[in-house]
Amino acid sequence: MQWFRHTLKDQTPYYVFLAVLFLVGVVFGALMVNALSLEQLQDLSRYLKDFFATVNQNEQGFADPQAVSTFWDSVSLHLKWVGLIWVCGLSVIGLPGILVLNFLKGVLIGFSVGYLVGQYSWKGLLFSLVSVAPHNLLVIPVLLVCSVAAMTFSIHMIKTKILATRPSDGMLRPLLSYAGLTAVMMLLLVGSASFETWITPVMMQWVTPMLTASLPS
Repeated sequence: MQWFRHTLKDQTPYYVFLAVLFLVGVVFGALMVNALSLEQLQDLSRYLKDFFATVNQNEQGFADPQAVSTFWDSVSLHLKWVGLIWVCGLSVIGLPGILVLNFLKGVLIGFSVGYLVGQYSWKGLLFSLVSVAPHNLLVIPVLLVCSVAAMTFSIHMIKTKILATRPSDGMLRPLLSYAGLTAVMMLLLVGSASFETWITPVMMQWVTPMLTASLPS
């Protein structure tokens, strides 16, 4: 327990920095909506109209082949994202990549929510709460934990192997700890993908009738 408190205290600045960077990405993504041209807005509007219609007509079950395919696509996307963070942590030159991935995640979420709210007002906010927010309540903390672990490992390598400011006690134990933590986080992402595949569509079906009713025919 003392080791855990000491580790958390050492890593708190990393968590704060990455959380702020993520929030900056969210704001930047929301502001990007205002930079879209009229043609791009119309394309997005047509896509969402078709998407809402598909959500209303779709009834996915646990044995539905399409739902299973969607689940594995979601798992693949999440694991690739975490995998990129993990690889960046293994190399010193990959340290900026960890920051970029966290900022980019914020941009994607900020753009999605910003567009929905900008186009559909409170109905868009409600749709964001049932479609974007639920699984990201787990995904975002997992990505932050993985990113902090990657930064910690990368900085440890810099101090022990490059700057030699700390005595080197070998890299095997830190590497195994880093890999083990990442593996646990990946398992959590599989659970998030399950929620996103089978629960989120049901929640979206509660809201999409209000949105489709306000869309032009």
